[in-house]
Amino acid sequence: MQYTILGIILMILMLLYFKVANRFNIIDKPNERSSHTEITLRGGGIVFWFSALLYFAQHIQNNYFFFTGITLVSLVSFWDDIQSLSNKIRVSIHFLAITLVLYDLGVFHEISFFIIVVIYIAAIGFLNIYNFMDGINGITGLYTLVIMGSLLYVNNNIQLFTDSSFIKYAMMASLVFLFFNYRKRAKCFAGDVGSIAIAFWVIYFILKLILITNSVIWILLFAVYGTDGVCTILHRLCLKQNIFEPHRLHLYQILSNEYKIQHRLVALFYAFAQIIASFLVVFLYQKIQDGLIFAIVIAPLFLIYLSKFYLLKKQNLKLN
Repeated sequence: MQYTILGIILMILMLLYFKVANRFNIIDKPNERSSHTEITLRGGGIVFWFSALLYFAQHIQNNYFFFTGITLVSLVSFWDDIQSLSNKIRVSIHFLAITLVLYDLGVFHEISFFIIVVIYIAAIGFLNIYNFMDGINGITGLYTLVIMGSLLYVNNNIQLFTDSSFIKYAMMASLVFLFFNYRKRAKCFAGDVGSIAIAFWVIYFILKLILITNSVIWILLFAVYGTDGVCTILHRLCLKQNIFEPHRLHLYQILSNEYKIQHRLVALFYAFAQIIASFLVVFLYQKIQDGLIFAIVIAPLFLIYLSKFYLLKKQNLKLN
């Protein structure tokens, strides 16, 4: 009953937001590098911040740092959705928000300076990769459901690291968002406010789980996005492109734009791939060495990613 009421409240808040977005013309206009072709409302991912707010209101004695952090990244991202901001401003706010999370988790008292620097780089990179991957209908909502579902299973069956309802609030937000986004013609897009906010939520959970279990294997709950995101960044650096500029070089973009596969099918493919990766992580955890688990999970994903170059070559030959 609790989550039914939560879903209804989030639905109402989304409908109210649509009125605001229409009133102030908060829209996404497609360009030559977009994966969509119609003007659509932007910022529907604000539902993730709404859900975090509702959870915080009921657990006000805890999560001050998390909620302050997600509010900061949501605010600057929403601003960026309306009016583009410089990368320096966005990264500075991301740095501040991550600092709040690390302080909340006690990282500064337990880990060496070098490891803390690595965490900062990885966390800020994670935020941006999640944002880069949000380009077609359904991909952010479905992928988030898989990650949160995996974290919920780990929390309930392997290692308790947080309140289960905290994870379920993120899952409910994903379901409500998918109701409006997982369509042939989406009612709204997540926008930076959605992809960055939910990425921040995921970072918080994964960092907490890593610290409690003393195992980095849980990074692989983000393996599909991570592999695509990191490899695409490296590819663009090789091409001497600005990695912060829009492009169409992710595998999901090749499948959607060049091969005209339905967005929802591509989004399902990514979600299903992460389900398999998460299953392997959970099944193999503490059975074999972490390094071997990384190899078992990442190697097939890397090979799948490399198929992008074959697809690009085949498409270019077809056009020529």
